[in-house]
Amino acid sequence: MIRCIIVDDEPLAQRVIEKYVEKMPVLHLVAKCSSAQEAMVYVLSDQVDLVFLDINLPTISGLDFLRSLRKPPRVIIVTAYPEFALEGYDLDVVDYLVKPVPFERFFKAVGKVTERVIATDRHDAALSSSAPPPSTESYINVKADKRSYRLQCSSIIFIEALGDYLTLHTASGKLVVHSTMKSMEDQLPGDAFVRIHKSYIIAISRIEYVEGNAVKIGGNLLPIGKSYRAAVQTKLKE
Repeated sequence: MIRCIIVDDEPLAQRVIEKYVEKMPVLHLVAKCSSAQEAMVYVLSDQVDLVFLDINLPTISGLDFLRSLRKPPRVIIVTAYPEFALEGYDLDVVDYLVKPVPFERFFKAVGKVTERVIATDRHDAALSSSAPPPSTESYINVKADKRSYRLQCSSIIFIEALGDYLTLHTASGKLVVHSTMKSMEDQLPGDAFVRIHKSYIIAISRIEYVEGNAVKIGGNLLPIGKSYRAAVQTKLKE
């Protein structure tokens, strides 16, 4: 349904267009307005897709009203003044109807609007279908060597605590950052990493094998702390 309003200060002219709208199943009449000020309420609240707009309105003319809109809806001008047609089309109106308006001419104008709406919907659908899916990759932000890094979590092999610093062993090398193990645990996705020792956090997908109370990962054999064994076993079973 195309939501529309009629903006005309003449009750008889309003009624003619209203009867035409009633004959068009594609149109839904939201309101009839007698001034640009009334119409502004509906347009700015994004309640309409189409405006049937008269030019000769009290206080503010239809054309001045149209110029004031940053993002106007589609507009069909309905007026007794044919001399403003060029100016109307310069404002990108869909059509310009001169009173008295026969229904056949009204029907044609609404057809133009419908075509534009369908074209816009198809364009939006094409953009939506061609847009790449949102990335599910997780990142953490760390500072090392006086630089800020946005690091892919999938590139991390394991993390080693060294006093007030952590060494991030990654696929492309090592990064030494000033952080705590607790802070790092909070940043990392819990389903991809597990803490195995007070000094080690490992990437589950990077585990080569588990033997006794040690884990082989990235060519290193790392100990599993006694207080972490139950949690490690549970995580590996998942």
